[in-house]
Amino acid sequence: CSGVIQVPGHHYLSGPESPEQEEFLPHKSDGGKPPQFTDFEGKTSFGMSVFNLSNAIMGSGILGLSYAMSNTGIILFLILLTCIAVMSSYSVHLLLRSAGVVGIRAYEQLGKRAFGHPGKILAALVITMHNIGAMSSYLFIVKYELPLVIQAFLGLQHSSGEWFLNGNYLIIIVSILIILPLALMRQLGYLGYTSGFSLTCMVFFLISVIYKKFNIPCPFDGFTNHTAENISIDGECEAKYFTMNQQTAYTVPILAFAFVCHPEVLPIYTELRNPTKRRMQAIANVSILGMFVMYLLTAIFGYLTFYLNTEAELLHTYSKVDPLDTLILCVRVAVLVAVTLTVPVVLFPIRRALLQLLFPDKPFHWVRHISIALCLLFVVNLLVICVPNIRDIFGIIGATSAPSLIFILPGLFYIRIVSSEPLNSRPKIQAACFTALGFIFMSMSMTFITLDWVYGENRSGGGH
Repeated sequence: CSGVIQVPGHHYLSGPESPEQEEFLPHKSDGGKPPQFTDFEGKTSFGMSVFNLSNAIMGSGILGLSYAMSNTGIILFLILLTCIAVMSSYSVHLLLRSAGVVGIRAYEQLGKRAFGHPGKILAALVITMHNIGAMSSYLFIVKYELPLVIQAFLGLQHSSGEWFLNGNYLIIIVSILIILPLALMRQLGYLGYTSGFSLTCMVFFLISVIYKKFNIPCPFDGFTNHTAENISIDGECEAKYFTMNQQTAYTVPILAFAFVCHPEVLPIYTELRNPTKRRMQAIANVSILGMFVMYLLTAIFGYLTFYLNTEAELLHTYSKVDPLDTLILCVRVAVLVAVTLTVPVVLFPIRRALLQLLFPDKPFHWVRHISIALCLLFVVNLLVICVPNIRDIFGIIGATSAPSLIFILPGLFYIRIVSSEPLNSRPKIQAACFTALGFIFMSMSMTFITLDWVYGENRSGGGH
């Protein structure tokens, strides 16, 4: 580790970057923990950091995984999920290497160090776009699920049109009463407890999905009216190992979206108790592995419950079986709690990006802290009230910002920032391939999605 600290020292002194010298020189004096990192020493423990990062990874994507599996088949899904998990871990490694060499632990500052001011703006924009997308998809779930839950608790079969059964009012209430107070916390570390609770809720969701698999008979009567036209009933209860269809195009973006935690990696690193690269990489690997297992189990058992009838949002498929099922009701509440508690964790990197862009050298101030949170929540609420379909949000954001955050930016930062290795060294070539992969992935996904919009109007999963 000490080697890493000395390299930048020599690099700054000899390098031609004189305007940047002043900015980075103070870093040398203070060993491994430059005072510029944050205005406080990191206090967050390993466990809390794992909770926070896992919570950032595990988003609403988990609800779409069974649907993804029904469009790829089990084996193909497993291969894709494994690849994306390994790549996420590798890309965290690239980010941490870049941050370690420069002594900066903010995504936007890495952008600035690699590409000057445009790089900083680009990084901040991608993070903002991606996380606003994530926040809106979480609030989307609240908008659709909460009225159904309240309706079921009141024992109503159909919505009676009261204001408290209107999703648009409910998300505003949830934003003000729950999300806003948590988003006003000064440090991410404090959210470790709510993140732990949120993960517990998702584990409960997983256990229920597994239990339901053995509880719901396969050719379920409730579905026959939906599927009689397009599938012969005999193939309805067989698991497919490999499948390709029009919806497969959505699978890769949904999966990519499922492992993005990169905007949160550096803020969590900043608040870590004794921050070393190895320790942070371990946190990332534990989080990614835990989520990988959870994703895989949820997808498999959800898929094996409904096979071809799986919908884009798993909970909706269960409510078709029995709208007033108590267990599924509890699961819905748990998912709602989990999703609501993830929103503040996702809001932190956006606020940090905006502060870096608009007020780069200003110290912490509560007015700025609070007003940015308010504006963000306002924008996200507007989006959720005005955009009709969740898959459009997932697909577009997954196809543009997820590859940027997982593949393109970490690879580019590494190539530009880590100057101790020549361009033709193996790590640099790997990083270059990684970046290229991101571009391929992005253009492929966008092409598929555009084609799907132009030609495929039979988009199942748009039904809710």
